[in-house]
Formats: sequence, structure tokens, C-alpha cells
Amino acid sequence: MATASTTENSSRTAVATTSVTSLRSQYPDGLLGVPADEVRLTWQVESSDPSARQVAYEIQAAADAEFTVVLQTSGAVDGPAQIAVPSPGSPTGSRETRFFRVRIATESGWTEWSPVASVETGLTEPSDWTAVAVGIDSIVAGPSPMLRTEFSVDSPVARARLYATSLGLSEFSLNGQPVSPDALAPAWTAYQERIVVSTFDVTELLQQGANALAVELGDGWYRGRLGWEDRDAIYGSELAALAQLEIEFADGTTQTVATDKTWLGSFGAVRSSGIYDGTDTDFRLDQPGWNSPGFDATIWKPVHTVKLNPRILDQPITSGVREVGRYPMHSVGPVLDARQNVAGWVRLVVDGKRGDVVTVRHAEVLEPDGTLHTKSLRSARASDVYILGHDGESTLEPRFTFHGFRYADVVSTATVVSATAIAISSATSQRGSFESSDATLNRLHSNVQWSQRDNFVSVPTDCPQRDERLGWTGDAQAFAMTASTLFDTESFWRSWLKDLAIDQPADGGVASVVPNILGANAFMIDGAPMDIMGRAGWADAATIVPWSVYESTGSDAVLRQQLASMRRWLGYLVARRQEDGLLPTEFQYGDWLDPDAPGSQPWAAKVSADFVSNSFFVHSARILTAVENLVGDPRKATQYNDLANELATLTWEKWGAHARTTQTGCAIALEFGIAPGAERDGIAEDLARLVRESGGRIATGFLGTPLVLHALSNTGHLVEAYQMLLCHDIPSWLYQVDMGATTVWERWDALRADGSIHPGDMDNSEGAQMLSFNHYAYGAVIDWVYRTVGGLAPSIDAPGYERAVIAPRPVQGVDFARTSIETAFGSLSLSWTVAEGVFAADLVVPFGVTALVSAPVSADSTVTVNGAAGAVVVELTHGTHRIRVTEPAIVVHHA
Repeated sequence: MATASTTENSSRTAVATTSVTSLRSQYPDGLLGVPADEVRLTWQVESSDPSARQVAYEIQAAADAEFTVVLQTSGAVDGPAQIAVPSPGSPTGSRETRFFRVRIATESGWTEWSPVASVETGLTEPSDWTAVAVGIDSIVAGPSPMLRTEFSVDSPVARARLYATSLGLSEFSLNGQPVSPDALAPAWTAYQERIVVSTFDVTELLQQGANALAVELGDGWYRGRLGWEDRDAIYGSELAALAQLEIEFADGTTQTVATDKTWLGSFGAVRSSGIYDGTDTDFRLDQPGWNSPGFDATIWKPVHTVKLNPRILDQPITSGVREVGRYPMHSVGPVLDARQNVAGWVRLVVDGKRGDVVTVRHAEVLEPDGTLHTKSLRSARASDVYILGHDGESTLEPRFTFHGFRYADVVSTATVVSATAIAISSATSQRGSFESSDATLNRLHSNVQWSQRDNFVSVPTDCPQRDERLGWTGDAQAFAMTASTLFDTESFWRSWLKDLAIDQPADGGVASVVPNILGANAFMIDGAPMDIMGRAGWADAATIVPWSVYESTGSDAVLRQQLASMRRWLGYLVARRQEDGLLPTEFQYGDWLDPDAPGSQPWAAKVSADFVSNSFFVHSARILTAVENLVGDPRKATQYNDLANELATLTWEKWGAHARTTQTGCAIALEFGIAPGAERDGIAEDLARLVRESGGRIATGFLGTPLVLHALSNTGHLVEAYQMLLCHDIPSWLYQVDMGATTVWERWDALRADGSIHPGDMDNSEGAQMLSFNHYAYGAVIDWVYRTVGGLAPSIDAPGYERAVIAPRPVQGVDFARTSIETAFGSLSLSWTVAEGVFAADLVVPFGVTALVSAPVSADSTVTVNGAAGAVVVELTHGTHRIRVTEPAIVVHHA
């Protein structure tokens, strides 16, 4: 509530020791053309006063960065809110720019105003478009259309924006210069209902006199081959570009250059391109200067218009795919080695002659004879082919494609001068960091980071290399919490979740992949198609992913956005209940890739698929209960809570005894609250016993793995939890590290102990095969590592680390750990060591965070905090704190 007017507030004394150091909206920095939605602001504060607390804030919105005219102000609003705070003066229409600033009050008075944040909306209404989509006749997997127009600029330019998208992938240029560093644009969305329009500031690319606006198109996800069913043109058969360049001159006049029938088209060097198969480029057919003014296009063809409903055009809420690293490749026998598994391509420099053919093939691992292992690519060609256009050195890079690879070979008479692996990702802003004295644990952390980078390419894919690369919902929900810890992915998830909701049919079911491109016969067993809509643990991404994002970031925007989708998903489940109140027995993915399941039947896990499906039903109902209480209808919350409790009782009565016989069954029973409270201790002991009996080897698949260590540590079984984490025997996380992995594998034993490669055979259809060396799902363990080894965790009663749980639990053999999270409040970090019987830690807490510190104490410990005697559990606020524990509790796990 407003407590004072702006005028009254300004008379209060500013706080010299406290300042608002940063301010941002819900969109990535620099993103233009966003929706005309309510702006939500988040700010960070620094203060040298340890007792300072935010007691109020004021937000101002203006039309200019100098705030000469304030459009709207919140007045002084009581409270400590700093995350995703609704702002007054949000834009309401197209092409609007708003500037925001905030100041806060502590008990000592008001701070100065923060740095300024801004948002700029795109073309938000269909009526904003004068451009029409245009293209030329082209075929699937054929040459890439090139489209161009020329225009004149005769006055000084004050501002210019290019609003652009395409059917298919596109690379726009202005006067021969790319308008963006993004690759593979527009992003893969549910194209049938949502195509994202990018907005580019091209002011500096314009020149007085003649100018040329051009674009080259590729099949991409829109028209290219997708999925293992060998389908193409899923969204449409024609490639087209849509562009509207709006120029504002210094004298106030304007000019618009838009795609229309006056544009011209042709083909050039790119002869074919595909996400799976790579790109063929014949530089002898290049048309130098085609995207620059003055080019002779007299033999080019007129374009034709292509139907594109402007109502499906959407504004971006997340950033695109960009280069995230370059890695020199080294010769290893007949192949090149990047020494890191990446998603991207090879930038190759060769010395050859005009007409020389250069073929670059890609693979993740090598066969025992040192050649590329390509069987696991299945039908994906994963090769780029070039024909050189001149004698001498040429730099070669593919267009409109990417590959998952560590290794490559080059077949050519040309000489390789250099090779560089170019890594790309949508995960560009790292949020978490971890380092310890255990090199294998550090490598595991790195592997998980890389699997996230490599699989966050426009959508959260399962793998980046074979004829799949789809947004599997089960992988996404399993990994969502870890993903949100490692990288700033809030806007990425929100964009993908919009498509999840779009792809929900009328009955509320959720697809196995999003965007959903799978046909009715995509998954066959014994010749019969399996229903893969609404599968447990996959479709529950509808509830689990938004909740994970909320818990990690503290912003309820994702919950508000997805509430209707969550309700529809629960409605789907409720409608499928049988007379006994439980879900029907039917095909489920189950605890996919349980290491004890037959290698050719990854769905045949030890734990009952019926127990799993009903348990995930309970879990989703409980999540929706919490969401309804937060942003929805409390009456619905009561209904969902009653449903969850009833279903949990029915589930446990039927499958409880069975669940206690498997690691996954125990973990689900404990973490989802399926078992009665009186039985929890016994179940936890059953789980610990199963782990001990396995020697710490993993016995869980995709659904059990994210839960099992939490189930152990949350019930006091840290010894067994560490026994699993630090196990090096197959199957385990560190076995993969010992075998030289640089990313996380799909199968625990993808490389066998003797160095042979798992065959990956599947029983669901003839010749089916499934083996990836870059799957992030099992990397979900890193969330536990941050919480338990690193000692940093959010609290669900104050998410986003507003109330941070600091509870490191050192283990024998790990002498130090350094962990940090870039929270919305600022950097939260803990660095601890154990030496000579003393646990010593440095904790940095940002302003706005309360840290609940639970020290690793034994019965003989003494605790000091900042040099003074401290309690076992203590609350600390912003600042740097020193914690010391004598005779600490050190977990000693079974080797």
C-alpha cells in the first residue's frame, strides 16, 4: 500500500551507506520488441550498514531516460519486495519504450534512484504490419532462397528498427552486415500458433544513399526433416521472410521498407541444409555482394506472397541461440578432437583449389579403431559438404544447422590449416558455480553444465546429435531445478512453457515432446502404437517445471502464466480416474532407463509404472494446491489438496509394499509424500539398505535419479547419499567421468568398462537404436550437490533464496568446496574448508536475503560466527560472515 506521496518521500534523508545498484525487468538485457505486458522489476541493493532493511520502495516510469516527464509512480509502497515487482507505467501498445527507476527506504531514509532499466515493445497488433510474407519456389532440402530489396536513405537517421521473422530459419543482413549474432532464428516454437518476431536496432547499419536489405532462408525446424519418423514440412511447405524496417529521421519524418512483391529472389552457394543432415555449400555458385547495395540483380526472380496469419506473430520473451565458446581442435590419428562435447559446428580453414570437395563428419565418441562412431546418429547424416570456389585458403562454416560432437574428420584433397569447434546455446548466462577438492566431482559438474548448454538450443532437447533433438518433457521436468541453478533460464523456460500450453489438446493432456511433432505411430511396441500423450513424469512437466522455476528464482510470473495449463493437466488426470479412484493401467515410460531394465526395453523398470503414474498425479496435485494458494483460487487449492491426499492413500494401499523394494519406489514415496508419516522412517531405512547392498551403485532411471539423494539426505541417511554420489563403479555418475566423459550420457553404461560402446538396441521397432553421450537428465544430481556439498539452497517458504538455507555437510575426502549462486538479490556464496579438525567457512549474503545457517556440528563441536560464540542454527543477514566449527561432523561413506 502507498504510505506517502512522492513529494513527501523526497524530503526524507537519502541513505549514503545504502544504494540500489542494479535494476532489470523480466526480459534478458538488450532484448528488444517485447510484449506490451506488465513489466516486473527486480533490483539489487548494497549496504555497508549491517542493520539496514528495505521497508518501502518507490518505482517511477518515464518516456525518456532522463525522467524529465514522469509518466507514473507507485508512490511509496511498504514492504521488502525486490523480485518481479509489478511496475506502474508499463507499456500498453506497439513501439513503446518505457524507462524505469526505483529507490528504496530503510529505517534511515531513502536511497538515491537506481540505474535506469528500459523495455521496448515490438509490433503487438496484427494491424501494425504493412509487410507481407514473401518467398520464391523452393524444395525441401534444396537450395536456400535469397531475397533482397534496395532503397534510398536521404536524411539523417535518428532511429531504425527492423521487425523480422520467417517461415523457416533466416539470416537477415543490412548493407552486407548481419543484423544479429543470433543463430537458428526464429526460435523453434509451436509454429502453427506462435512464430516469434525479432526486433533489431539497425540504426548504425544504415547509410546515406543506397541501402540493401536482404535475407537468406533455410528449412530448419519449420520445413526440414524432424523426428525419427522421417517426416518433413510438418509446419508448412513454403519458406518465406517477413520484414518491416521502420526508419525515423532527425526531422521527425519516417520511412518504412517492407517485404512485398517488389522484392527479388534467387539461389546461391547453400545447396541444401537440414538440422539433422548438415549443409551442402558450393562456393562456385556464390553471388558476391548479393546482400549489398549496387548488386546487379537483373536475372533474379520476382517473389510471390506466402500466406502468414499475422495473429500468430508473437513477441520474444527470451534471447536466442548464440555462440558460447570456441575450442581449437587437435589431430588424434585420422580425426580432430575438440576435447569437449559441444553443440555447434566446425569452423574449418583449408588450403585447396577451386572445385575441391571438403566433407566434415561429426561424432561424439570414437570406435576402438580410432574412427568416428556414427551408428548412434541413426539416420542423421550430420555432415557438412563444401565445394571450394577459389584457389588458396578458404574459411568454411555451415549455415542453418548444428551438430552434437567432440570429434570430426575431414575428407578432402585440400589441406586442413586449422579447425575450431564453435559451441552454441540458448543458456548463455551462467548462474551457479562450484569447485571442490575432488577433481572428479568438479568434472561431473562441468559435464552437467555442458550437457545443459548443448541441449538448450532453442528448446530443451534430449540430445543434440541424432535424428531426434526434441523437447522431451520428461527430461525437462527431471532437470528443471538443476537447470535453473546452473544458468539464468527463467525466460527460456517461460517461452517453452507457452508452447507446452499451446500444444495441449482440448482434453488437457500434455505431449511427450514440446513443440509436439510426433505422429500417432511415433512409439511402437510389438507393432502396436503406444499412446504417448499424458505420460506420467513427462506430462507432469506442466506443473513441475513452473514450480521449479518459481522455487529457484522467486518470481511468480511463471506460475501466473501457466496456471490455466496446470489446471487443464490436472483435469485430464481427474477425467481418467477409474472406479477405484486410480489411473488406468496403460503404457508408461516409467522409470526410463533403469539400469536393471533390459537394454532394449528402457521402459521396463523395476518399479511399477502404475505406482509411478499415480504418484506423479499426487505430486502434480500438491504443486497445483500450492500454486492456487499463491496466485489462484484458495477454494480450488482445498479441492486439489483433498484429491492429493485421497490419491496418495489409495496409491500406497495398493503398491506400498512393492515400492519399498526399489530405490525409485522408496525415493518417490518419501519425496512426494505418498507414504503415511508413520512409515517414513522404515521406508528411508529400506532405501538406505538398498543403496548399501548395491555398493552405492545407481539403480534408478530418469524419474528416480533426481529424487534419490534428496530422499536419503532428507531422512538423515547422508552416509548412503554420499556413497552413491562418490561411487566410481558402473553404474554411477563418476564412472562416466572416469571413462573420459565431458557431458552426461543417456545410458549409465553407454561406454562399457572394457571400452566397447553399448549397442543401444531397442525392441520397440525393427532396427531401432538409442544411444546418446549428451543427455542432461541424470545431471539432475547437481541440484543436490549445490544444496548438500556446496551448502546453498532456496527455501520454499521464501523462494528465490530470499530465505537461503546454508547447510553444508562435509564428507571425508572432500577438503574444500566453493559454491555461488547469482540470485535475484545478488551473489550468494559459501566457501568452506576442513583442516586439522576445524570447519571454516566464509559466507557472503546479499542484501535482502536472510541466511538460515545450519552448521555441520557433532556432539563435541563449538561454533563461532564472526568471532563470537554461535548457535548450531543461526540467522544472518547481508554481509560477509566467518563461521568456524571445531570437531565438525564429517560424513564417512562406505568405499
